[in-house]
Amino acid sequence: MFWAGNSLFLPEALRYLNEMQGLGGLCLSTAYNDDRACAPVPSAALTRLSLVEVLAGFKAKTLTPSDYLDACLDQISLINPRINALTTINSSRAVTAAREATKRWQAGSPIGPLDGVPIGVKDLQNTRDLLTTHGSPRLRAYLPDDDLPLVARLRRAGAIVLAKTNVPECGAGGNTRNPVWGATGNPFDANLVCGGSSGGSAAALAANLLPLCTGSDTGGSLRLPAAFCGVVGFRPSVDVVAHPTRPLGWSGISVLGPMTRTVDDLILAMQLCQAADPDDPLSVPAKADRFTALPDIELGDLRVGVSEDFGGAPVDPAIRDTFRNRIETISRKVRNIFPVDLDLGDMDRCFDVLRAESFTAAFGEIIKSEPDAFGDEVSENIKLGQSMSLADRAWAHAEQTRILRRFNALMRDVDVILLPTTPVSPFPWTQRHPAEIDGQKLDIYYRWLSLTYRGSLPGGPSITLPCGRDPFGLPFGLQVLGPVGGDAKVLAVAKALEAAFEQDRETARARPDLNAIPLSKVSLQSIVTHPPQMDAKTGAEKSTLGTAV
Repeated sequence: MFWAGNSLFLPEALRYLNEMQGLGGLCLSTAYNDDRACAPVPSAALTRLSLVEVLAGFKAKTLTPSDYLDACLDQISLINPRINALTTINSSRAVTAAREATKRWQAGSPIGPLDGVPIGVKDLQNTRDLLTTHGSPRLRAYLPDDDLPLVARLRRAGAIVLAKTNVPECGAGGNTRNPVWGATGNPFDANLVCGGSSGGSAAALAANLLPLCTGSDTGGSLRLPAAFCGVVGFRPSVDVVAHPTRPLGWSGISVLGPMTRTVDDLILAMQLCQAADPDDPLSVPAKADRFTALPDIELGDLRVGVSEDFGGAPVDPAIRDTFRNRIETISRKVRNIFPVDLDLGDMDRCFDVLRAESFTAAFGEIIKSEPDAFGDEVSENIKLGQSMSLADRAWAHAEQTRILRRFNALMRDVDVILLPTTPVSPFPWTQRHPAEIDGQKLDIYYRWLSLTYRGSLPGGPSITLPCGRDPFGLPFGLQVLGPVGGDAKVLAVAKALEAAFEQDRETARARPDLNAIPLSKVSLQSIVTHPPQMDAKTGAEKSTLGTAV
């Protein structure tokens, strides 16, 4: 696939759409003025299309941005009240934008590769004239003047920012719940956690509300919710997507990126999201075709390392068993596969310090004057940071360097490393976090995220792929780690694995039954104490709150 002038060439999706039209003469749209006579496709069928397929429909004039947006809005009105994935929605502005995009596609002159595609933006990321609360009472009336640069790039590509996606307060933790919007339920069962902190994005994708959402990842915030909801979450290398709002510009613990339902969609999104920015000193300019000219990968040529627990992290026995089952299946497809030792150092303590310093840099001054300004998770990070010394910080950065170099040495013998994404199956959202795993008590609220945050420390790419269901019938996510800077190769491997998984019922992506989502027994809005102020004016309230992630 590539973008060439005003032509989006997506042969795989066009073949798919042509096949659909051949089944009973279905046509995806009747909005164009031509001689086609065809029955409209139900909204639910349209929203199941991937991003690549939607864009192919726009180009082939078998689908219009207006019709697709209408289908998304129908799906949102039906499903979002059950899972609370989307927060602020501006449908009237989106309808106008989609109408203009429809005219441009009809004229053969889209403004960019995403012209007319509705997207969701994580509620930690500024969106011009659209409420951005961070899930914090302090920002429940904040209407930014400008977009985050990542959002601005997607707008320039033609995307329509339709909605914000729910987050934990200030992005702290793996359970998407906050006092402004409430909790987000898992689309497979709204009683269960969807993950975090990009949980609203993952749930919206799994429920077919939108084809593309944004996220960020410090300790697993793109990967964990993707695994819990059965979609694709990718943490790029630290230099790939500029993060100019990171509070500590020289610390690469937090990155930005997109989330999608398929690897092809993710590759297209990464092509548009990658960028350097002078305000992010770690970002580096790259060739424009970095994600369009991916290497050809044959699974039979791969050397694959395997770790069940990333150097001894606690993992529920049911998840271990599922992982072993998946590895047995994969072993028949690759060149060789063998255990690797991922005990790279004191990874937990290192992450504790790096995370705490980011939260202290972002919120430490606020909490001095307002001790009760934040909920327990944010406050716990700040207090941890305030208890640390310069010697702690020096040790942590030196230890992260040692971890990187040990990881680099390990990667010389393998192409990728596979491990579970999460140590547990989704649990009730009313439980803030697991207190113990496999009999091991956890000392801090985010310790259960160690399978993902340990992978953040080297600074390289990692992706989670849907890989069937766990023993409880819920999505199982397989995590793929690659070498630092090896983003294109990791995506190519992910594409090959995804194709193999879809050929087997046991490993194919799990999809929720959206007609029968178990409703949460506890209202998802029951924890709201400071509801959003929807009548806010742009620029009326200035943000005094940064972001730690």
